[in-house]
Amino acid sequence: MSLYLIAEIGINHNGSIEIAKQLIDGAVDAGFDAVKFQKRTVEKLYTKEFLDSPRESPWGTTQRDQKLGLEFGRKEYNEIDRYCKEKGIAWGASAWDLDAQLFIREFDVAFNKLASAMLGHRPLIREIVSEARKTFISTGMATLEEIDNVVNTFRQGNCSFELMHCNSTYPMREEDANLRCIPMLRNRYGCDVGYSGHETSLLKVCTTAVVLGATSIERHITLDRAMYGSDQAASISVGALRNFVATLRRVPALLGSGRKEITEAEAAVRKKLRVDVPA
Repeated sequence: MSLYLIAEIGINHNGSIEIAKQLIDGAVDAGFDAVKFQKRTVEKLYTKEFLDSPRESPWGTTQRDQKLGLEFGRKEYNEIDRYCKEKGIAWGASAWDLDAQLFIREFDVAFNKLASAMLGHRPLIREIVSEARKTFISTGMATLEEIDNVVNTFRQGNCSFELMHCNSTYPMREEDANLRCIPMLRNRYGCDVGYSGHETSLLKVCTTAVVLGATSIERHITLDRAMYGSDQAASISVGALRNFVATLRRVPALLGSGRKEITEAEAAVRKKLRVDVPA
């Protein structure tokens, strides 16, 4: 089984391209397959009333200041694209509105990502499907009927996809993981199913997800879980990434084939210790 590992940078870069590069470096060093970002067109995604409302942040005193402070533009994404190519790691993004998807489309990303919050955004879904690019679909906060509709749209548009089981709480309590949904979704839709996690623990939930057949794992990463930002506490710090990746990569080999066979090493022990007494 091939396991695809995505390091979700999201908005944990806090508006700094240098922090973004350090996170990319951490993902590369640990052996992730890809990094992922989030893209929003702030003035179109949110109402003026909301953006004018108060919110204290490093960038000012309104929601607009905070949202714009976290948002990368063309200059930063050009550099992300260049830097990822230089480092030899794939990248993708989840767009939260149509303009953001059209923006991301200008780059040769390895995949699209449909965030859980966007499963009801039919125009965005149709736009993503029209690209016919592999898409990871998170299923947090969604009913099976809602997932049915999304899957049908992707299949009708002949767009490759992979579902990702997800619980959309930040951070997620481990007892809310409900990982049996992974084989359930795989059986219901006949497709690969991964896991997108927001727990604070390092390996327990993700390892169990792989044991249950998850074909991809997405986890937020951070330089420091104490940094400013709503996703930082549910992220893995770069110092722990190597162990995280090494452990998950090892799981498929530990699971083996499921066939009961005597290994070569075991045969040597059998020769010494096996006792056969005829009836």
